[in-house]
Amino acid sequence: MHRAYENEDITVFWDSEKCFHAKECVRGCPEVFDITKRPWIDMSRAESARIWQTVSRCPSKALTCAYKHEVSIEFDEAAKRSTAYAGDSREPVGECDYRESEDGWVIVHTEVSPGHAGKGIAKRLVFKVAEEAEKRKIPVIPVCSYAAKVL
Repeated sequence: MHRAYENEDITVFWDSEKCFHAKECVRGCPEVFDITKRPWIDMSRAESARIWQTVSRCPSKALTCAYKHEVSIEFDEAAKRSTAYAGDSREPVGECDYRESEDGWVIVHTEVSPGHAGKGIAKRLVFKVAEEAEKRKIPVIPVCSYAAKVL
């Protein structure tokens, strides 16, 4: 399972397949990371810096962080993609495209414009597609080399 949790400043990524439940997150910031609740991460309960510090201590790297850089991610099922937009602009700065197959959603392409590279946007795009597929209980097949690396 892949999930992305966001607040105004940062995105926390969680990969359940990597998690071996060391509970460093729970000990470091229990008001944010509460395994008895769903969703188990509530980004509104602490400052971004404290959340980031807690996530950086995750021994399995199942939890990771990225600054949002004022970029929003939207899922568009009709267009079969997630799209990144910078600020108030409706001009895309990145996208993650998938196609439907008998086996699930096949992620075929992920790209971020050069001016926005290296900001974690591509990972947010891939996680958005994976999360939407998982909500629908649809398998994800990462054909795109970046998506395969991330997932």
